[in-house]
Amino acid sequence: MDINFEYDHVKASDRLEILAAKRLQKLTDKYDFVVRSDVFFSHEKTSDPETGKICKIRLSLPGPRLFAESSKKEYEMAIAEAADELERQLRKRKEKMNRR
Repeated sequence: MDINFEYDHVKASDRLEILAAKRLQKLTDKYDFVVRSDVFFSHEKTSDPETGKICKIRLSLPGPRLFAESSKKEYEMAIAEAADELERQLRKRKEKMNRR
């Protein structure tokens, strides 16, 4: 699976890429129909100290793309939440595919 990383007003980080790649690899091991992933990191100044570090993940697979976004105080937490949301979406997609 191809993973593309993009940074918007954030310094590129190997650590974040490795962490995101591990989470995405777990998903592709379980759901082998995922073709490609795009991961976007950005930072937004907010009044809430619990948000501001944003991780967006888009998965390409047969049918419509899946997308999840999370804003937390740390990128690691945002990656985990976005990956968990994508797993829920992948589970639903697989159920639909198996019903056909």
